[in-house]
Amino acid sequence: MTLQGKVRAAFKAAFGAPPAFIVRAPGRVNLIGEHTDYNDGFVFPMAIDRAAWIALRPRNDKRVLALSLDMDDRREYKLDDLRRPRQNQWIDYLIGVAWALQERGYTLRGWEGVVAGDVPIGSGLSSSAALELAAARAFHAVSGFQWDAAAIALACQAAENNWLGVNCGIMDQMISAAGVKERALLIDCRSLETDSAPLPPGTAVVILDTDTRRGLVDSAYNERRAQCEAAARHFGVSALRDIDLPTFERRASELDSLTRSRARHVITENARTLRARDAMDAGDADSLGQLMIESHISLRDDFAVSSPALDAIVDCANADGACYGARMTGAGFGGCAVALVDAAEAAGFVERVTACYTAATGIQPALYITRASAGAEMVHP
Repeated sequence: MTLQGKVRAAFKAAFGAPPAFIVRAPGRVNLIGEHTDYNDGFVFPMAIDRAAWIALRPRNDKRVLALSLDMDDRREYKLDDLRRPRQNQWIDYLIGVAWALQERGYTLRGWEGVVAGDVPIGSGLSSSAALELAAARAFHAVSGFQWDAAAIALACQAAENNWLGVNCGIMDQMISAAGVKERALLIDCRSLETDSAPLPPGTAVVILDTDTRRGLVDSAYNERRAQCEAAARHFGVSALRDIDLPTFERRASELDSLTRSRARHVITENARTLRARDAMDAGDADSLGQLMIESHISLRDDFAVSSPALDAIVDCANADGACYGARMTGAGFGGCAVALVDAAEAAGFVERVTACYTAATGIQPALYITRASAGAEMVHP
């Protein structure tokens, strides 16, 4: 049974009638453009065919009642009495979205529903953003406010930053809100302007889950963010997005070696991301793959956010004849990599890389061929 069918059936079993609405919001994989979002730079993610789903119906009061099939849990809260979490649980993502929307002047109606998803938690594929955008679509369905993808993405980012205390950039929420079927989405993280592009003909995207998780990396993330901000201040700009490569190369010696490495990654990654758009527009899989390989090297050596597991699975992928290029994706230190491969060879690629990685690490990975999906949407019940 599909997840859509699963939440529909569970809703009917729990509430005695079919749902009035079913909504979904996807996770994402970032093809290129890593650790550039909080530097006002460019990212190039695509929404994937794994998502958070909610089957629901409106209530006549200000209460939200939600059943999580994945957590086997039932929770309830009042829209006019939101309580800040002491320790984040799944329901707090729904509460945080309600808080952020109401802070921005949206009038919300209560609902009751069933929640389920298949975005792996903690893998770097943005399961949290998928849940946030699904919650926003649920409130949109019952409350009738205008859907503006960028505005809703900013509200969901605020929920994660200011309600849940997770310091993330805008990419995850923006791609979940505004993804385009069969296309990747270039996002300008300063203006939130977007430009979609198709993958090169005859290619497929494969997600490579190392089955290792990031753990407590908040301090490393905050440290790198501070190093990027220090470099921007040195150059007299608001963000590293405003420094081009020739200027950086001319003045790089002014920075200490560590700050220089961090800045070099961000500046070259922004350039690679814009070149990736050109490669996609030209249908040039070889060029796009080479940019992905260069991105991983930069993340590994200059930004130092890879891991032995990520390096192992990327090496296995890049050694395979079906692969144009592979790189780590997400914040790093564990989680997933992403590969661009020959679509006709994708199934064989999965088998070979699985065997290669297991032989190298003793860990059984999870690899899945994915397709670019639409962003958060209402589907027919």
